[in-house]
Amino acid sequence: MVVVFVLVALLVLSAVVAGNWYVWRRLFRDTTRGPGRARRVGAGVIAGGWAVAVAALVAERAGAPFWLQRTLAWPGFLWLALSIYLLLGVVAGEAVRPLLRRLLDRRDRRARPQPAPAAAAPRADQDPVPVATGAPDASAGPAPAGAGPAPAGAGPAPAGAGPAPAGGAPASGPASGDGTADVPPAASPAPLAGPSRRLFVSRAVAGAVAVAAVGTVGAGTYGVLRGPRVKRVTVPLARLPRAAHGFRIAVVSDIHLGPVLGRGFAQKVVDTINATQPDLIAVVGDLVDGSVKDLGPAAAPLARLRARHGAYFVTGNHEYFSGAEQWVEEVRRLGLHPLENARTEMPYFDLAGVNDVRGESQGQGPDFGAALGDRDPARACVLLAHQPVQIHEAVRHGVDLQLSGHTHGGQLWPGNLLAEAANPTVAGLERYGDTQLYVSRGAGAWGPPTRVGAPSDITVVELASRQA
Repeated sequence: MVVVFVLVALLVLSAVVAGNWYVWRRLFRDTTRGPGRARRVGAGVIAGGWAVAVAALVAERAGAPFWLQRTLAWPGFLWLALSIYLLLGVVAGEAVRPLLRRLLDRRDRRARPQPAPAAAAPRADQDPVPVATGAPDASAGPAPAGAGPAPAGAGPAPAGAGPAPAGGAPASGPASGDGTADVPPAASPAPLAGPSRRLFVSRAVAGAVAVAAVGTVGAGTYGVLRGPRVKRVTVPLARLPRAAHGFRIAVVSDIHLGPVLGRGFAQKVVDTINATQPDLIAVVGDLVDGSVKDLGPAAAPLARLRARHGAYFVTGNHEYFSGAEQWVEEVRRLGLHPLENARTEMPYFDLAGVNDVRGESQGQGPDFGAALGDRDPARACVLLAHQPVQIHEAVRHGVDLQLSGHTHGGQLWPGNLLAEAANPTVAGLERYGDTQLYVSRGAGAWGPPTRVGAPSDITVVELASRQA
């Protein structure tokens, strides 16, 4: 097992090194004429960015001083997001390069000077053009006084021609047959030589890649810091009584308070939830990335959550990296009701919650029997479970609706492809037998405070009775 882990780690490290060398080559080596400061700066930026990113991850997991975590988190995590889109950009640029080269080839062919056409022979019905000789024309009259002898072989000046400018240079191009000067054709852009063309293409593609990557990460970061938007979903339940028709549950997951998202972000989440005026609030895990000591002040706004039937909480996998027992007590102190493999009876349905799968490593894993084993099967049941993979146990225990998070919807496209491989549902509502599963994309973000193709959300799930 250790050998397999080492081999996988080496493969991952090799892929990361190769990918970064490829990015450096396309953005810095191919855009410069030779070794120099630009290439060294590029290598330093890439290596330094990854060093800060790894240090940020290690500091968070090792519980380093919080000031150090915050110092490393912003540049390190943003570099992770930027490096992803730089790599995707240079890969996409490989398809653009041949197209750009073809356009340049076409332009160069149009700019290349064409050979002059051969002079046409005179037609038979035309008089031959007289050839000038050195003999003066008698009809021209005597030469002006003071004029020197005409140069040998010089013909008479053309009729209507003005005096030549000083210095002997003609004032315009050669005269045409009607006495007007011929205008030379407009100059075309000079064709690019081979090395210059390659450099131009490389610089154009690299510039486009850099702008696109920075713009993508910037827009995705703004989307997270702005705060989650509200989604509304109606879920019909067969066993829900008519009196509960329209019962609204505000579902929030994956807030991820930590070195980047702090108290201000928590307040935005609370304000957004309270504005929906829900009947019940469900916080389905991954609330924090850090200890109660460091993040207690950041989580304090949760005490202002308001719902007619209260706010409930279940653990996510990140709580078990951050001191799950301490956080369960902290959210209880803030007024939330933790459901640790437990159930409570609401007026019209049962609300149950199970611990996250990650808790198994600490002897605090999910226990569906404790949460659901002795309930009345005639009542509808809503289950809070952080990870969508817990749906299969929910189906076996006759749950009507499971509310989950964990996936972030992939967070950074194309991360949704990886999320789809590891989860039965990445985002939205799906049915598994008689059980429905709703997965929220989450309110915050882990690692880079950035989302691309997976906007953050708080979902208001409105229960509908089929008897209504």
